[in-house]
Amino acid sequence: MMDKDFIKELIALVKNSNIRSLKIEQGDLRIHIETHKEFQPQESVKSLKESKKDEEFKHLEILPPSEDIREQEKKYHVIKSPLVGTFYRSPAPGAPPFVEVGDIVSPGQVLCIIEALKVMNEIESDVRGRVEKILVENGETVEYGQPLFLIDTNV
Repeated sequence: MMDKDFIKELIALVKNSNIRSLKIEQGDLRIHIETHKEFQPQESVKSLKESKKDEEFKHLEILPPSEDIREQEKKYHVIKSPLVGTFYRSPAPGAPPFVEVGDIVSPGQVLCIIEALKVMNEIESDVRGRVEKILVENGETVEYGQPLFLIDTNV
């Protein structure tokens, strides 16, 4: 049985972080905490800039997403991250990537792996098309709902 203080701590953790959803199961008890606030990376980078006095952050500039990116997302099918974790382009270090820009993909084809809590989750394409852009670098942390791939379905 989870006590009230532990549950309050979980709620505070979700509320004060970039976590959008948290599910915990312990025996028959299940807890699902979800926030509806939008994650805004500009704010977290801005607060990091303000909290750090290092030289590397003096010239950091936060820019809103360009219209070009918004137009690309309208033109192409966007594959988004279904969870928070670490993005990997290949099944193992040194192995060739699952896909490259220009590759034709089919529904069910593995595009990448996202590691979350030591579990490797294969992310598959849900459409047939050509990989136009890979929006994340190998080893980068991704957020829930973050765009990963742009797929041109008009091929």
